[in-house]
Amino acid sequence: MDQAIHIFDWERMLFGEEPPLFLLEIAFRTAIVYGYALVLLRWLGSRTIGQLSTIEFLLVIALGSAVGDAMFYPDVPLLHALLVITVVVVANKGLDILIANSASAERAIDGIPEEAVRDGVICREFLEGNALSRNELFQQLREHGVEHLGEVAHAYIETDGALTVFKAKDNRPGLPVMPPWEIEEPTEMEPAERHQYPCPVACKRCGTIADLDAAACSYCSHDVWVPARAR
Repeated sequence: MDQAIHIFDWERMLFGEEPPLFLLEIAFRTAIVYGYALVLLRWLGSRTIGQLSTIEFLLVIALGSAVGDAMFYPDVPLLHALLVITVVVVANKGLDILIANSASAERAIDGIPEEAVRDGVICREFLEGNALSRNELFQQLREHGVEHLGEVAHAYIETDGALTVFKAKDNRPGLPVMPPWEIEEPTEMEPAERHQYPCPVACKRCGTIADLDAAACSYCSHDVWVPARAR
């Protein structure tokens, strides 16, 4: 049977049953876990982080666990939790200083923005990467009021996962992103059917605009075409 807990037992609250040198092990373990989590977050990429930077996201996770456990579990000594919090905050501050003074460290930790759309066409690097899926890109474009890719001059995925959109000033056709393809997917056009449409065709994969006689896309080599949409 578990031993009864003595209320306000300061030795238990502060130190627990471990020897004082265990505090050094906690600091070491916290630093290892923090660094490993940072590497994993960078590997997962910005889509997992949302509107926080990598460092801010990791700080929230680490502090949430350290603070919560010490509040609710009587067998977690306060000094252990305070040491974890201190190591995490000091590590976070150190990384902030490193990022502020080293461009290479900033790129390694926070990453760099990625171009997703240029002149109404989805960039090849985006199509081959894993920052966002195409459907996620289209969702964020719709949130910026975009109905088709022809409205977009440039779109960038920032290091916090947000999408920055610069709209084109001219009126040109583009691959439709509205309504969502999960609701109504654009009609794929067979070669014999293309001349039934008065508008140009758009590559279904990247959005490149071509004439009605195009075979494979000149940009991504995809060969599925849909009617382009104009304003």
